[in-house]
Amino acid sequence: MIQINEHYTKLQASYLFTDIARRVEAYQKANPDAKVIKLGIGDVTQPLTESVISAFHRAIDEMAVDSTFRGYGPEQGYEFLRTTIAQNDYRARGVAIEPDEVFVSDGAKCDSGNFQELFGTDTVIAVPDPVYPVYVDTNVMAGRTGAWADGRYQGLVYLDGTPSNGFVPSPPDQPVDLIYLCFPNNPTGAVARREQLQEWVEYARRNRALILFDAAYVEFIRDPEIPHSIFEIPGASEVAVEFRSFSKTAGFTGTRCAYTVVPKACTAYRTDGSPHSVRDLWSRRQTTKFNGVSYPVQRAAAAVYSPEGQQEIRALSDYYLENARIIRSGMEAIGHSCTGGSDAPYIWVDAKGAGSWDLFEKLLHTAAVVTTPGSGFGKRGEGFIRISAFNHRERVEEAMERIQAALR
Repeated sequence: MIQINEHYTKLQASYLFTDIARRVEAYQKANPDAKVIKLGIGDVTQPLTESVISAFHRAIDEMAVDSTFRGYGPEQGYEFLRTTIAQNDYRARGVAIEPDEVFVSDGAKCDSGNFQELFGTDTVIAVPDPVYPVYVDTNVMAGRTGAWADGRYQGLVYLDGTPSNGFVPSPPDQPVDLIYLCFPNNPTGAVARREQLQEWVEYARRNRALILFDAAYVEFIRDPEIPHSIFEIPGASEVAVEFRSFSKTAGFTGTRCAYTVVPKACTAYRTDGSPHSVRDLWSRRQTTKFNGVSYPVQRAAAAVYSPEGQQEIRALSDYYLENARIIRSGMEAIGHSCTGGSDAPYIWVDAKGAGSWDLFEKLLHTAAVVTTPGSGFGKRGEGFIRISAFNHRERVEEAMERIQAALR
């Protein structure tokens, strides 16, 4: 008799964004003439830039010629892209990352979800709350939690993000093994300052723990005092892994390219306490389960780092940040306090006493605007909604007019 992995049955009935899509679909069926504006899911709307598209076309043309055709590429990624990433995203900022510490993939979501496979099922996991659901759900699937009870999974250590700490939680009083951090944060838009990250690195070093640092939204940082990488913190290369993505940086949500940095110094431990290279574990996992990102996509990603490409992606992030400014100022004008929207593309909005799903439903049914209920990101998200800046300017402006009319 084939048996299921019963840990899957602990998962809540549906994935957050699936539930949102179902509710929006029902609303649209009941209101076929309504012009729905979606500011919920963090999907980009601006097209790929000229430099990226030109590189894409050239690489596709290469695939049509016998002498330049490529089949299977290296699972870790082509050398030209890994070298470019190491130089531009790290060494240029004084961080000594080498190309062979960079692993190119098809998404930061995939990598942040898969990385937990490297560790034992008795690993003690710490997650922020509010939290990107993938961090939690993949550990539930792996059997590292108990049942769902009172809005949380038993067995996880939750790190409370609240208005009082600016949604940047401090290390827990107890020791944990694996820590998920995301800055600029999804969903709250909060950013962590150098001293806050230093506190986490010191905690990880004391407890021989590992930080999984999701930096997918680094392109939106404008404050020069905010670190772009956890590896800017001394000692982090021994206790941290970093995920980055071209999805929001360069509009690759439909193109799929990202990378994970695993320094050679990064260490985990066997049951007898002896050290083992995390980089070697991830390399073994990727070479077994992943065939690499296509050559044209990697050429397109490399074009992001050209002088023209850098100007183009800066313009893209500026566009979305202006959307974020419009959203935040619009919500604050009608009395809603907000986090994010200045160094991040998400605006975390206090619902002023309303339930998260209640405000979601009100905005959907009275303004035809889709947001994301904060409770979908964890217990501490109740009483908030997330609004995404990823849409066309005219739709963002119209959405804010509708929201203000609905909530005044």
